[in-house]
Amino acid sequence: MCGIVGYIGNKQAADILVEGLSRLEYRGYDSAGIAVYGEDGLKIVKTMGRMDDLRKNLNEFGKPVGSVGIGHTRWATHGEPSDINSHPHKIGRVTLVHNGIIENYVTLKKALADAGRTFISSTDTEVAVQLIDSLYNGDPLAAITAALEQLHGSYAFGILFDDIPDTIYAVRKDSPLVVGLGEGENFIASDIPAVLKYTREYILIEEKEIAIIRRDGVKILDVKGNEIKKDTFKASWDIEAAEKGGYPHFMLKEIHEQPKTLRATISPRLQNGPAGILKEEIDDTLKMERLLIVACGSAMHTGLLGKNAIEKLARVPVDVHIASEFRYSDPIMKQGDAMIIISQSGETADSIAALRLAKQRGIPVYAIVNVVGSTIAREADYVIYTWAGPEIAVATTKAYSAQAATLYMLALRMAVDRKTISDERANQLFNALNELPDKVAEILDNNMAHYEKLAAMNKDVHDLFYIGRGQDYALCCEGSLKLKEISYMHSEAYAAGELKHGTISLVTEGVPVVAVATDDSITEKTISNIKEVKARGAFVIYVCKKGAAAEGDFYDALIELPVTDEVLMPIVAIVPLQSYAYYTAVCKGCDVDKPRNLAKSVTVE
Repeated sequence: MCGIVGYIGNKQAADILVEGLSRLEYRGYDSAGIAVYGEDGLKIVKTMGRMDDLRKNLNEFGKPVGSVGIGHTRWATHGEPSDINSHPHKIGRVTLVHNGIIENYVTLKKALADAGRTFISSTDTEVAVQLIDSLYNGDPLAAITAALEQLHGSYAFGILFDDIPDTIYAVRKDSPLVVGLGEGENFIASDIPAVLKYTREYILIEEKEIAIIRRDGVKILDVKGNEIKKDTFKASWDIEAAEKGGYPHFMLKEIHEQPKTLRATISPRLQNGPAGILKEEIDDTLKMERLLIVACGSAMHTGLLGKNAIEKLARVPVDVHIASEFRYSDPIMKQGDAMIIISQSGETADSIAALRLAKQRGIPVYAIVNVVGSTIAREADYVIYTWAGPEIAVATTKAYSAQAATLYMLALRMAVDRKTISDERANQLFNALNELPDKVAEILDNNMAHYEKLAAMNKDVHDLFYIGRGQDYALCCEGSLKLKEISYMHSEAYAAGELKHGTISLVTEGVPVVAVATDDSITEKTISNIKEVKARGAFVIYVCKKGAAAEGDFYDALIELPVTDEVLMPIVAIVPLQSYAYYTAVCKGCDVDKPRNLAKSVTVE
């Protein structure tokens, strides 16, 4: 949510800021703006709307000239989307951009207003600007550190001071911010894609560290003013990886990248046989008596798949929790428990809170994340990187598959360690994991036109349902979420066996039902449920293994899947569900990569 970019160097800042913000559009936003220092002082251009609206204003009113500036894309939390509420905010001598939420802004706003300060916006961010300006007496560090003592909540700030036009100040708490390092120029950004065109070198700002960014160098201080020596990281991918590569949308590109992503996730971990899987990341799985998987959205759905695989193979009980609910439910955690946090960005606010609660309780935390050096990666006891590469589309596809594959590898490793499966079964799964990228490539090579045709047939319906049992139900949850996220079509996933307990009343003539059956042990039961919805007039799209649909009287359209090990079938089966959602959104004319009201990285509660 929200995006921050800052630049100081010898180039024109406006162009770099606009380009950087454009590369952060995937984070979700409803307004945008930049502030640039030049010979005529500070100039701010900002607007409600998309980056195209900001470009239009810049063309109409003129780009600010200068080589120092900050920019922002806002996702509204406090205060409606509007030109006034857009960032940057300037009060007195202080200009600021902000990602996060100031939780005590009402109290601070009242105190500042009582002291004679007048507010012009309805944002919590303006409270931070007003506060820093009220504390500023020529010493920016003193003003910032004094403000931090009073501000509660989450924030990443980029700050300019009128009388110090050759310096950008930055600070963060619970919201991501990186400093990009160049030659004669430096940057700040919410995420590294914003500055990849100019540098792959960056450092991470930790909680309440203050970065002082100048053309010729960067200094990081703690809140007491002590300088901190920081490690430098190098992005493992370049700007080309963050481009569409000829695809009309990032989402379609990322769907097609899944074979490559799965190879990157799986292959390096299969070099030493089943017993060697994840050995570098995890020393011992035998101490785990119970697993708590905590995640949000699609990552939580991969947790459901992981639960099925771990319990089936390793016989370890697994509880899956929605991160935003977890710490408010007074969760029971005890010795022998371990937690797995799953997050693409590694910056999901609710997941970070769950991680910290577990560590307070003395529970070891394993992180499955994509972004190297992210908050969750740094704070967890053990980290398993998915190596999915940059995922730009808001609706996750390849990161989801990589997370699921990681959980399957963990399930196999736990089963081998605990000797809950035979050597023969372990080798079967090991070989199937090795072949999994090719199975996904097979379904991508031959079927996209079919998914597009099905999407066109159903694009105007009001409701669509997904049904399945066991791991197929978990898969249906993700398929339904994908459709809702990007096509705005009402869709729900139901456990097929629960239909008779109320929800079959929603099935009427012509309502599409996507029925998934990849688990041979319960396919007969699922088909029985499919016949129930078919008898009530549903238009059934049947998703099953290749060759498993000989009898065709209970479905109207068929999606056949390459056959792999039953446990791994959800990774193959998700591809047509992702593709169906994608083409439905395209047929409806939706903004596929930037769906309304959504953000890629949810960095606030």
